[in-house]
Amino acid sequence: MCQIASLFLLQRLKGCKSGDVRNFNNMEMRAVIKFFFLHGKVPKEIHAILKETVEEHAPSYATVTNWVAQFKHGHFSTCNVPRPGQPKTATTPEIIDQIHNLILEDNRILAKSIAEQLGISCKHVGSIIHEDLDMQKLFAK
Repeated sequence: MCQIASLFLLQRLKGCKSGDVRNFNNMEMRAVIKFFFLHGKVPKEIHAILKETVEEHAPSYATVTNWVAQFKHGHFSTCNVPRPGQPKTATTPEIIDQIHNLILEDNRILAKSIAEQLGISCKHVGSIIHEDLDMQKLFAK
């Protein structure tokens, strides 16, 4: 039974490899790693099986050992758990408008001074300027 299930899982992975790589799901890979872990395979064996099956799309040995360690500690979920806390970026139309107005008032203003005035990171200011406002630096020689 174990061999039939492992063959089924490996065939599923091979099917993902032959198609579009974007269809390849990390949760499926974690489920396969979990399956082999529950059947007593060590990370080296699991990685070798995956490397042989899905070739360049196989996760790294470090990824396999990380997931096996998670399973050993009793964390058997194969899903990405949403993390609590503030989102990495909180771009609001108000912030975009404030940055736009500051730039229109003084076109030589530094992103660092904008970040200090608004209380956000300099990196976030740069991404708003380039991505949301579609502005770029102009050089005159």
